[in-house]
Amino acid sequence: MRRLSAGLSAGALLLVATACGSSDDGSPDAGASSGGVTTVKLGLIPIVDVAPLYLGQKKGLFEKQGLKLEFTTAQGGAAIVPGVASGQFQFGFSNVTSLMVAQSNGVPVKAVANGIASTGVRGKDFNGLMVKKDSPVKSAKELEGKKVAINTLKNINETAVRQAVREDGGDPDKVKLVEMAFDQMPAALDQGQIDAACVVEPATATIRSQGGREIASPLIDIAPELTVAMYFTSTQYAQQHPDVVKKFQDATAESLAYAEAHPDEARQIVTTYTKIPAPVLEQVILPKWPAEPNRPSIEALMKLGEEDGLFKKTPDLDALLP
Repeated sequence: MRRLSAGLSAGALLLVATACGSSDDGSPDAGASSGGVTTVKLGLIPIVDVAPLYLGQKKGLFEKQGLKLEFTTAQGGAAIVPGVASGQFQFGFSNVTSLMVAQSNGVPVKAVANGIASTGVRGKDFNGLMVKKDSPVKSAKELEGKKVAINTLKNINETAVRQAVREDGGDPDKVKLVEMAFDQMPAALDQGQIDAACVVEPATATIRSQGGREIASPLIDIAPELTVAMYFTSTQYAQQHPDVVKKFQDATAESLAYAEAHPDEARQIVTTYTKIPAPVLEQVILPKWPAEPNRPSIEALMKLGEEDGLFKKTPDLDALLP
């Protein structure tokens, strides 16, 4: 699998928006069709969140809709958004903040299916703000002046860390945020290269297996049962290929429901696209995979993003969400 570069700037997103607007139906975004099956390229992050799509592919739920998924991994939604907008991928997985940032920068993206939600239970979420076992840091406020890893800047994890520090009475502007792939965070934390990490599974379980401690459940500090990420396409692809989009939506919905109902199978499929050891896999906390996004939680996320200056203009949720 190819790995995409992360941390693209707003300027790069704008260039992607311009390029996307000039493409035609003859571009690669049409997808390849063979024997009645349409192959669509999908940009994903190799984390537990996307287990339903790997599981749905294995169970034939996409094949039933006449689709075959071709997966490519990336470090975060900020890297996947330009790939979808330019037609490199037909669909992608991204945190909601990166989608709102893209839209506010003029990148034509459209969410088409729900992705994941927080469990809403502090200390038992798939995401956590974590420190190593012997760290003197006991709370989010104490991260002032410390180096904290997030997968990409200007995304939902930046908002989550800032809100966790703010809720604990600290100044989020004093936290030093650094970009790092989720799968690199456990080793970096253990070796003292960073003071804390905002991680998701399976990295969360890996850090726990190293004796690491969770000092905050930052997604829950944003909103209870927060809609964290969604599957999306470009507005152009949605207009030109509504039949493929509908098939993808139906297959994804069925895959989310299957994963929610079969957590052991969802947990096991993670071993096919990550290197998580079996003993650590047992500690993995699965996210929620609801059928529909939680709009009030997205509105709360948007408000925080505006306060932190992430958007050039207020995102249009009616245009962005399904």
